[in-house]
Parts: sequence; structure tokens; C-alpha cells
Amino acid sequence: MMPRQFLPTLRGLLMPKADDPPAPPPTEAKDLLAGNAYVSMSYAGITNVWGTPGRADGWDMERVVIEGYERSIWAFKSIEAISKHAGTLPVQIGRGGDDRQFAETLDDHPLLRLLNGRANPLETGPVFRKRVSAQLLLSKKGVFIEKTYSRGGTLVRVDLLPPDRVQIIPDDRNADYVKHFEFTDYAGHIRELQPKHVIWLRDPHPTDPFCGITPLEAAGLSIDLDVKARTYNISFIDNDGRPGGIVGIDLDGVDPKEVARIQKRLAPGAHNAGQLTLVGTGPGGVTYVDTSARPREMAYETLSTTAKNEILSAFGVYESVIGNASERTFNNADREEWNFWAHTELNHLDLIMSAFADELDDDWAIQFDTSRVQALEFPRRQAREEARKEFESGLITIDEYRKIAGRDPFNVPQSRALWISPQKAPVPANEQDAAALGLGPDPALTGAAGAGPSGAPLPPASTDASAAAAVADARALEPGQDAAAAVAAARELAPLELTAGTTETAADTVATARAATTGVPLPGDAADDVARARATTSASLPGDAADDVEAARGQLESKALPQGDGYEVTEADFDALSMAVQAALTALLARQQGVIAARLRAPKIRKHTRFWEPENEHDTRGGDANIDEDRVVSAARWEEETASTLAPILQQAATTTARRLGQAIASTDTVPPAAVAAGLVAAMYAGQAVAALLGDLADELHSLQSLPTELKLEDLERTVGRFYERAGLAWVARIAETCAVSTINGAADAAAENAGPDIVRTWITRQDTRVRPAHKALHGKTLPVGTPYTVDGASIRYPGDPFAPIDLTINCRCRLHYDTDPKE
Repeated sequence: MMPRQFLPTLRGLLMPKADDPPAPPPTEAKDLLAGNAYVSMSYAGITNVWGTPGRADGWDMERVVIEGYERSIWAFKSIEAISKHAGTLPVQIGRGGDDRQFAETLDDHPLLRLLNGRANPLETGPVFRKRVSAQLLLSKKGVFIEKTYSRGGTLVRVDLLPPDRVQIIPDDRNADYVKHFEFTDYAGHIRELQPKHVIWLRDPHPTDPFCGITPLEAAGLSIDLDVKARTYNISFIDNDGRPGGIVGIDLDGVDPKEVARIQKRLAPGAHNAGQLTLVGTGPGGVTYVDTSARPREMAYETLSTTAKNEILSAFGVYESVIGNASERTFNNADREEWNFWAHTELNHLDLIMSAFADELDDDWAIQFDTSRVQALEFPRRQAREEARKEFESGLITIDEYRKIAGRDPFNVPQSRALWISPQKAPVPANEQDAAALGLGPDPALTGAAGAGPSGAPLPPASTDASAAAAVADARALEPGQDAAAAVAAARELAPLELTAGTTETAADTVATARAATTGVPLPGDAADDVARARATTSASLPGDAADDVEAARGQLESKALPQGDGYEVTEADFDALSMAVQAALTALLARQQGVIAARLRAPKIRKHTRFWEPENEHDTRGGDANIDEDRVVSAARWEEETASTLAPILQQAATTTARRLGQAIASTDTVPPAAVAAGLVAAMYAGQAVAALLGDLADELHSLQSLPTELKLEDLERTVGRFYERAGLAWVARIAETCAVSTINGAADAAAENAGPDIVRTWITRQDTRVRPAHKALHGKTLPVGTPYTVDGASIRYPGDPFAPIDLTINCRCRLHYDTDPKE
């Protein structure tokens, strides 16, 4: 009975290197079934029992590299194909987004400097990552990475340790599994390494936590066969070198020297292979013998092909991935490339990056940047192609297609409707969309409260007004697509300057903007500020922000001139919408101040900074770094929240204005999409203004932390409070007025252009001292709809045009008079 041998491909792999091998250990036989036997064998006195580190101790890494990696072309190419991506793809740290790309990324972090820059004095980051990947595929013991920290607790170096020089010392009580590691350097000195300074990375074994697994164990026999088949073939050529055929003739009477010379023609060697040889056969005989290769010798080809397929399967690598795509169509080659990435490479890369996750805060993640890997686009291309066909057939909406394509939906009635081929007739999703598409009555005219232009109800205000809840809500937001940046690029906007000179606190400005008949409110925390800002002039008890917005919406008015006298919005239209925007912005900024103050005190923000307060003498979470001011203010998230908060208010006003102008000029209730878009653009402008405001706050916090003085956390909190005091009510009023003028005039102009080509419009100013000279020159000027006004060499479509120079639109209060007859 032959004993079962562990890893027969690399014979003696678990045997210790010694001149005199030890006596073989006793074997234990266990009969499972009659006629079959199972035999277990332990090598070098090591018992393979779960919970002990002995399973991988005998893994001879040097022999694995020599016999498995360097001698087998298929093992080498498989490991090279997998590890090269770990060395070439950059590492990124971020949060949000999808499995391929973060929504928000960090540009500077110790891990990025090491893994993308220089890992240690000997290796760059890409070389280090490739070695980690290759070693993970070769080492049963796993990968050991030593971490070196500065005195301030910053990771400054990572070194890859040879696995065969690291010994795992288990915990005696098995509580922490590993007590420490012992590393033997090349000089023979042993260093004790604490677990917190060592990353132990391995492909987990199903039963033994102290051991990893490697594809070489499954592919070992095939690698051994492949190497031996090649060795046999080379030895056959070198040692046999038989001729291609032999001719036998009668050599009687031939000189013996000549016979000897002929016999030498049978000498072995590759240089003699394939030649014809003349030999003697005896009197009167002539024969011919074919000595070419027999099927037995040709078995090398079959054996080599089988070994190759088994090796590649064990590593999860296709032959087309390592460079041989012959006998494959383009689609098959693309599918194999995607299968390799989906089932082999991504899992391998994720396993490597998981080793460094402990160096990050909970809300950040680290991964390889695979956004430019074309193979991963294969299923997405197929999904987009199928979605396009479904959209063209009227089976899905534009928004549904954009979600499949990985883009943000428009979320307007036109994009939510099904467009049926071939006439492309819209099928609205609800009654509100039907009204917006001109296919039904307007629910806004029937007093539908709390609904936006699309009919969707406004989100209710949070009942939990605490700063902690505000922080949780703000952190739950994910940064979206920076549409406001496109608007800024078109308008060449400069960041808005803060209004200086006011001495009111944020709470005072909120109360002033929304004050009832009561007295001055008492000071309180950010949650109290938000509660006071929610107070309205029409209610004795405080209400939430949603009620304030609805109350402001109820005051929106438009004045339609009698039929034949055209249409002109009134000052009340601008003032009512401006008041509604002010109410929403004031409450938003009050909550924003409370959130930023709470973030400054958050432990995750202060961790590893000079503002960390140690809990005990062993607390090492402090550091000498500054607080990340950009993370504290989170301008991108507040920009998104501002736009989403104001968009329903502005779009509702735009829809009402466009519908009333259409009724007055063309007797139609149709609201063109461009009219609704005017409110959306104004909301994005407000979001951009808030982001610029927070950018100034981040600059102040950065400048304060750059001073060579000792700071406390209270100093940063006071800076935030003073900043919002300087912003005050004037800043909110200016933004609100700009949004109101841009929305009302933009919606009216879009509706007039949709009404017909014979509509003209006349520029009307308020004719007071605040009107700028450039606009005074336009007062009374009449032009056809669609023809822009020209002033100071610039074009402006209507007052508050977001795409005109900002010096012609900021604080503008002008309007247009529309009519069907041209005016002199």
C-alpha cells in the first residue's frame, strides 16, 4: 500500500534541508471502504492540526521559485499576468461612488505616498506592489509586510519580508492567535516584531487560520509534468539523436576501417538526427529501417498541452490573457479578458488592498484604480446597448436609461415619461408630469400643497434638530456630479465676496430675517438657531422649514395684463420668490454652522492631529498634523444640498410664470422644458455660491492653523462663528434676489419664445437709484424674442441671464414686458 503524499509535484518540498534526512515518521492508516485505504503522513515531525502554525512551516519558498516559478513557462506567465496589474494600476483612497471609481478621493495620504511613490529606500511603490502580488501567489505561509511609523504616528515606510525568515509565534491562550513574529535577518540576528507593526496577508485556508493557500498546490503535479516533459524531450534530442532511417547492404569484402567509419554515423547527438545511415546486413541482403519518431515519443505534445491547460486553470488565467489569442474571435477574446478580471484579478487586487484598510478611518476605503481598464467595460457596453434598444422601443424612460448607463437622471417630466415609437408621443408617469407636458390640468392651480414642479412632495424637515443628527444627515450625502462647475465655467464667475461690517451673530441674522412680534431671542446652540430660524410671521408657534417654504410659496403672485396688453411680471413676483429663497437659505446656513462646529469636535476629524486629547497615557492616536479643513466644511456636499433644497422652490415659480405667460400671450398651458430648467440653473448657481462661501471658510481655517502659535479647538470654533457673523443677512439677500430674477425672467423668456415668432419684449427697470447705468440705457428697448440685448459689448438674453457677465446680472431687479405687437 503506497502512502498518500502531500504535494507530489514538488517532491520533498516539506522536507528540511539537511545532508542526512531524518528517519521517516510513522504512518497512520485508516480504512474507509473495503478495498480502499486512506493514509495520512506527517513530515519532519510536524503534525498538521488546526490551530497550530505548523502546516506551512515546511514550505520551501526558494525551491518553489526555482522549480515552479522560474522553470515552468505557464506558471511564470500566469503569475506575471496577475501581478503586473498590481504594479501598474495606481492606488487611490476615497469614498462613495461605485465599485470602479470613488465619488470623492484623497490627493494626499501616507499610504498614497508609499504605495504610489516610494515604499522604502530600495523599492518604489509599483515594484513593491508587484512583489506583494507575486509572493501572495507563491507563498503558502503568506506575505509579511513590516510597517514603520514616525514619532508622530505617521506611516513612513513598508518593507516586504522573506516569508521563510519569519516565524509566527502563536498566543499561548489562543486569544489573539498571534503573540508576535520573529524575523531572522540576513546576518542571522532575530528581531521580535509586534503584530501591530506587521501586515500578515494570505489567501485564507478553509480550516487553518495560520496558513494560506496558493495555486501552486493545485497545479503542482501539472507543473512537475510540464517541466519533466520538456526535460525528457531535450534529453532525447541530446542523447539519442537517432537517424531518420537505416539502409542495410552486404558488406562482405569491405575494408573494416570503412565499416567503422559507417558505424560512427550512428553516434548520438542532435547534429546527427534525421540523417540516413548505411550498415551491413550480411551476404546478399539489402534492407531499410525507418527510425523516425513513434507515437510513444510524440506523446510529449499531448502531455505538454494538458499540463498547460491545467496550470492556467489553477491560476484562473486564460491563454489569450498571456498573449496567445489565436483560434479565438474578437468577442471570445474580450469575454475571456473580462472573465479573467471579474473572477481572478479583481479578487486578487481587493485581497491585497484589504491589508492596508486598518490605516484608514471607517468612512474611507482604499482600492486599485480600475476605471481605465477596458475589459471591465464589456458587461456595461452590453447593458447600454440593450437599454438603448429598449428606450428606442418605448419600453424604458430616459432616466431609466441614464441610471443603467451610470449617469445621473434628469428627473424632469420629459425624462420620466415613456416616449412611444414611431411618433415619440410622451406617456406621463403621473398627473403632475401630465400637466407639465401639457397633457392634463395643472395640479398647482388646485392648491396641491407641498409639491414640486414634478409633483413629487417636498421632503419633510428632520424632527431631530440636534447637531449630531445634522452631522449624520450631512455625512449621509454623497457628492454628486459637479453641474455647477459647468455653469461657473460658462459664466466665468468669480467667488462671491463676503459682506463685511455687520456685527450680528448667525442666530441674530436668522431671527431678524424671520422675526415675529416677539423680542430678541436668547443665545443658544446651533440646534436652537435652526429652530428659531424656522419661525414664521404667520404662526405663533415655531414650525419646520417645509412649512416656511410652503407659506412663502403661497405668496407667489404674477400679474397678467389684460388680453392684448401683453404680459409683464410684477415686483411682487420677484419679492415673494426672493423671500422664499431667503427663508430656505437662512435655515440652511444656520444648520450648516452647527454641523461644521460638530465636525470640528468629531473624534474621527481630530484623530492623528494636534487637537486630539489623549484618553490615557497609552493613547497613541494623537499627532502633529492639522485638521483637514476641506473635510470639515465639505463644500461639495453643501453645494449639492443647497441646489436640491432650492430646486423645487425655483422650479415651481418658473412653472407658474411660464404657464401664465403662455395663457396671456398664446392661450396655452404648455410649459416648455427650458422654462423649468431656468429654476434648476438658478439653484445650481446658489449651490456654487455656498461652495465659494465655504471655500473662504476653509481658507481661514487653514491660515489660522498655519500660524506659528499654539491653538486650541475652541480657537477654530470661534473662527467659524465669526465667519458666519460676517456673512450675515446681506449675503443671503443678495443670493436670493439673484436667484429670483434669474428664475422668473428665464422662465418667462423661454415661454415667450415657445409661444411663437411674433412675440416681442421690452426691457423695464425699476427706475430708482439702484439701477446701474448699463441697464438704464436698455429701459424701454424692444426686441423680438430670441434676440439678445447688447450692452457694453456683451450679450444678455434677459435680466439675470446666468450666462451673461456677472457684473451685468448681480443684484439686477429688471424685468421684461411681452406682447404680440412691436412697441415703439
